[in-house]
Parts: sequence; C-alpha cells; structure tokens
Amino acid sequence: MPVKQLTVFLENQTGRLAEVAKILKDEDINLQGFSTTEARDYGILRMVVSDVKKARQLLKEGGFTTHVADAVCIEVVDRPGELYRILDILANRDINIDYIYVIAGTRIVLSVSDVERVEGILVENNIKLCS
Repeated sequence: MPVKQLTVFLENQTGRLAEVAKILKDEDINLQGFSTTEARDYGILRMVVSDVKKARQLLKEGGFTTHVADAVCIEVVDRPGELYRILDILANRDINIDYIYVIAGTRIVLSVSDVERVEGILVENNIKLCS
C-alpha cells in the first residue's frame, strides 16, 4: 500500500519552514518524516504526516502550495549493505528512483513512476512495506 507524500513549496525566507511545523503542531498532526531541497529562491519540503488530507487543507489555507503523491515506504533492516540490496533489485528490474529519503529511523521513502509495480517487486523479494 503506497504512502501519501505531501509536498509543500516554500519561499526561501526565514521562518517559512517554522510556519509549516507550527500549522502541523497546532492541529496535532504528527510529522513522521521529511526531506528538504532548496534553490536560490524557493525550497521543496516533502513529508509523510499522520493526516495528509487535513495537513494539506490547513497548509493551503495558510497560503502554501501543496501536492500529494503516492510513494513507496520500505522497512529496511539496519545492517551494512541492505540499502544496496534493495536498490540493486530495483535497478535490475529497470526501476529509476527519482529521490529517496529516510523517515523514522530505518524506513525509507522512494519516489518512482510506477508505485504498484515497485511494491510488487519488493514484496516478491521479501522486503517489508510500511503503511
């Protein structure tokens, strides 16, 4: 089952990231994991939260541009070479990963073009998906 990833587009200004965190905090929405990237004038915040629908609505009301997409979340065993094992399986099946980030310790989120196919491949290879 894919996870819903919430993407927020931020102006690269002091306090904008804090505004997002405050909106989530004020509504008791848990930020389970996130990744940021930045360019000169803007940033992109990708995150997994406990209530995507509510978070998106609140952020839109706060003036933020958002996007929701399906992504794959995997529970990774904490040992050397495990990430390579998973990435090698996907590479050998011609799967391109757009980006990857870690959430909650040993869980990683993958952005791929065909979520359903990737999840099937991972399950076939005994890689545990998270919800």
